[in-house]
Amino acid sequence: MDDPHDPFVRVRGAREHNLKGVDVDIPRDVLALFTGVSGSGKSSLAFGTIYAEAQRRYFESVAPYARRLIHQVGAPKVGEISGLPPAVSLQQRRSTPTSRSSVGTVTSLSNYLRMLYSRAGDYPPGAELLYSDAFSPNTPIGACEECHGIGQIHWTTEELMVPDPSLSIREGAIAAWPGAWQGKNLRDILDALGIDVDRPWRELEPDQREWILFTDKTPVITVHPVRDAHRVQRSYQGTYMSADRYVMKTFSDSKSPSLRAKAERFLVTAPCPACGGTRLRPEALEVTFAGRNIAELAALPLTELVELLEAASKREDMSETAQVLTEDLLTRIAPILELGLGYLGLDRTTPTLSVGELQRLHLATQLRSGLFGVVYVLDEPSAGLHPSDTESLLTVLDRLKAAGNSVFVVEHHLDVVRRADWIVDVGPLAGEHGGRVLYSGPVAGLASVADSATARFLFDREPVPERAVREPRGWLKVGPVTRHNLHDVSVDVPVGAFTAVTGVSGSGKSTLIGEITEEVEGVGRLVVVDQKPIGRTPRSNLATYTSLFDVVRKVFAATDEAKARGYGVGRFSFNVAGGRCETCQGEGFVSVELLFLPSTYAPCPDCGGARYNPGTLEVTYRGKNIAEVLDLTVEGAAAFFGEADTDVPAVVRSLRTLLDVGLGYLRLGQPATELSGGEAQRIKLASELQRMRRGHTLYLLDEPTTGLHPADTEVLMRQLHGLVDAGSSVVVVEHDMTVVAGADWVIDMGPGGGDEGGHVVAQGPPAEVARAGDSRTAPYLARALARRDSASVSG
Repeated sequence: MDDPHDPFVRVRGAREHNLKGVDVDIPRDVLALFTGVSGSGKSSLAFGTIYAEAQRRYFESVAPYARRLIHQVGAPKVGEISGLPPAVSLQQRRSTPTSRSSVGTVTSLSNYLRMLYSRAGDYPPGAELLYSDAFSPNTPIGACEECHGIGQIHWTTEELMVPDPSLSIREGAIAAWPGAWQGKNLRDILDALGIDVDRPWRELEPDQREWILFTDKTPVITVHPVRDAHRVQRSYQGTYMSADRYVMKTFSDSKSPSLRAKAERFLVTAPCPACGGTRLRPEALEVTFAGRNIAELAALPLTELVELLEAASKREDMSETAQVLTEDLLTRIAPILELGLGYLGLDRTTPTLSVGELQRLHLATQLRSGLFGVVYVLDEPSAGLHPSDTESLLTVLDRLKAAGNSVFVVEHHLDVVRRADWIVDVGPLAGEHGGRVLYSGPVAGLASVADSATARFLFDREPVPERAVREPRGWLKVGPVTRHNLHDVSVDVPVGAFTAVTGVSGSGKSTLIGEITEEVEGVGRLVVVDQKPIGRTPRSNLATYTSLFDVVRKVFAATDEAKARGYGVGRFSFNVAGGRCETCQGEGFVSVELLFLPSTYAPCPDCGGARYNPGTLEVTYRGKNIAEVLDLTVEGAAAFFGEADTDVPAVVRSLRTLLDVGLGYLRLGQPATELSGGEAQRIKLASELQRMRRGHTLYLLDEPTTGLHPADTEVLMRQLHGLVDAGSSVVVVEHDMTVVAGADWVIDMGPGGGDEGGHVVAQGPPAEVARAGDSRTAPYLARALARRDSASVSG
């Protein structure tokens, strides 16, 4: 039984993922940080064990009917946890790509702003009072009737859909049509309708061209395909769909990002002419507050919105209702400004936010929730945060603690770690070499733990290797750029150097490097290494993305047993029929339908999660079947294939590059859906490194150290600087001042975010930028340089 007076959360026998029967006691009502290298097991302890158990207990306490509405977290592998209060998780999840979700909806500020307009807005003479829903583009009574609350309209033109009118329909004149059989089907239908598909498009009658591209009719026609000598094709009933209809349907309904992207190429997009892009009906836009309609207020950066509301609240003619609502809005906006997000507007859509920005918005909302006595479990709240905003973050975490809560944070940022009351260091290394709690106690005590990778960096034990600043071989001219908050900005990027682009959130860093394209003079090749997922389903994994799996399947197909059975390379794929387990279709798990409860997933009863059928699993290579090889870590696979008599250099080279970027702890078959953005980015970098292409390449990386422990950052930087030493150029957007201090050139954007940013504040070698007077980055960069120099002297 839990002792309600026990001041500790006590974990016994935690075995989630790589945790090795961990026992640990963590005090309540403190700021406790979980540290360790990537893959050490810290998230498995904080989220996979402590938070998961709190959720499981809550889930068991509610009625079965209510459970259907709750996202279930599986029961963690743990012996016992005592002293555990209810928990709230704030993880870094990418938002669903919908334009209807915004800063205002995530924080609920839109509700209060709508209430302000409904109850205290200035209405035109004779106008009826509107309910607050009338000021929302996401409700039937508020959404513009023309664009249905989207704010944009899309249409296509003949010029876009038929870029080369000299071609015939058979030659592919209608570029907007689908490919493969579907495109041939549409062509055959037109042929059956008597349209000459071999005549150049421009020679067809105008009314025929109009009908082919834009008709709303969907006639069903009997098609008699031309019969090939070697193949019999039966007649069938084909339904015609105009090119315009196909493009619009694909763009609006397709679940495939690639098909949507292709359809978008044939569309013209413009603000809705009826609402001017505001998404609202005219009657809502006619209501004003402080002389502006609700769309104008929602478009303002929050810093400007606060100024406007504060000025309005001082007016003597303001009603009591308006006063109360205005003050409530100001109170709710304050923690968002405190977290450095004042450059955002309420109408900023969530897909355009980074995961760090989105998590800090949720954190700001929690400050107003009034909860106490809970455990907040946070996932790297400093991600994407400029050092100047770290103090504000710590203030917010302290306020959550002061309100009577426990704050458990998975974190790598050393300035945040230094401010903790308690630290739980997991390691010593990643994967199989981690999973132990090396230390649990006050921060100072970690200094005596010899095996801790965190201690090495936290207490500046080792000198940081200082490299000479490289002299550029030339310069790439970027700009002038006018986009978002950048206005006519031009910069010179050094060739053959490591460049760091810095600045507070929203200063224009990503916008600037986003303008660097393959057309930039002097670039042989451009490689953008972003943090987008390497796949959206569990079928995509580390091995398939890097093409490593292609070689592994060939190795298995070349075994004597496979040859004797007639198994080809395809037999060893879990994505196609033949070698896979047909019960789970190669997924490894099946959906279990429960009466009155949501569906859940369980390992496949036939293959036990192996994904393959028994025949395939009987074929082994050096004692392991294909499923067992997929279950190896990168490190384990490197040893396994490195000892092989068979010559598999492609496999070994691929594995070595993954080790070089610090991913030795990942399993070959680890689903893409389980990978963090930082892990996905390093997998992409490893894929690029194994290609061994020559010539000058420009590598662009957006915050590559996000989610990395300083020890992992050290490994990654060694690789990136190695690329520069080999003759390429590297440009990174970065907040980690240790990385910036080791760069050859720094471009500092700012000075602030949003409208207060968009300028090049300083550029030059790190030591020069560290002396820039009006740079928010400069003092933190100066501190990093000083720490490096002092560590080098003491070392």
